[in-house]
Amino acid sequence: MAHDHHHHGGHGHHHHHGGDNIKVAFFLNLGFTVIEIFGGLWINSMAILSDALHDLGDSLSLGLAWYFDRLSRKGSDQQYSYGYKRFSLLGAVINSIVLLIGSGIVLWVSIPRLFNPEPVHAPGMIGFAILGVLVNGAAALRLNKGESLNERVAMLHLMEDVLGWAAVLVGGILLYFFDWPIIDPLLSLLITCFILYNVVRNLRKGLQILLQGTPANISLQEVRRRLQLLPEVRSVHDLHLWTLDGMSHVLTMHAVVNQNLNLEEAHGVKQRIRDTMQDAHIDHVTVELEMPGQECSQEHCTPDLPSSG
Repeated sequence: MAHDHHHHGGHGHHHHHGGDNIKVAFFLNLGFTVIEIFGGLWINSMAILSDALHDLGDSLSLGLAWYFDRLSRKGSDQQYSYGYKRFSLLGAVINSIVLLIGSGIVLWVSIPRLFNPEPVHAPGMIGFAILGVLVNGAAALRLNKGESLNERVAMLHLMEDVLGWAAVLVGGILLYFFDWPIIDPLLSLLITCFILYNVVRNLRKGLQILLQGTPANISLQEVRRRLQLLPEVRSVHDLHLWTLDGMSHVLTMHAVVNQNLNLEEAHGVKQRIRDTMQDAHIDHVTVELEMPGQECSQEHCTPDLPSSG
């Protein structure tokens, strides 16, 4: 029974600048959030305060993302044999939970204001909104080049902020010309619902990875089909595919080969299997070869799944 294990190196460097991008965005955001909270209270605007909360969530998320991004670059050690890639995912999940709590608080304060709108300082609201679009826009542009799930999540948050501030700007202009104080809590509710929608989506994606779901962009059937196109491979079973962080994928499998192979031939087959998987962005492949008629050594071996057409 030939059992081999291989880890394709060199895929750790592709988010090397992630930490720097996240760091700049973090400090931009945190500084602005502090100004914003005081501004929102001074202007008496729930829309600005709900965006301040959103920005506070983003700052926390960016801080965590920055910390976890640095941690995730550590290689494997005694404690974490796969390395620290999953820690960046933890940052995304923690942040989603913080934003859920924050959104709940904003809704709790905004809904009563729909029935008792309070006057808002419109010029201050317009000024803040312009500043908000500029600061968040600059931070989002900085993160736009990122590849990691962490940077993508952070960039999404910042793009949401830009949209949120654009909405506040429109609201401020309307309030300046018309006496419609209900615009402010309405905007606040719209921004919060938008935040919630995205948080739930990101949380589902993060949890799917944590629960070792198959990567969303790779079909297990397609992996099986590609493997069985190899001339030496008769069938594959006990096929398991999961992802460490949304980008580094891991595959373990048993392949039944057509004939008894010597060690060198077996090594060649495994190498071809790995090359095939490399094209599918699966960079950590463990293969066990079985000869025809040989019983599978796994006690609870998953049989060859029927292909769906």
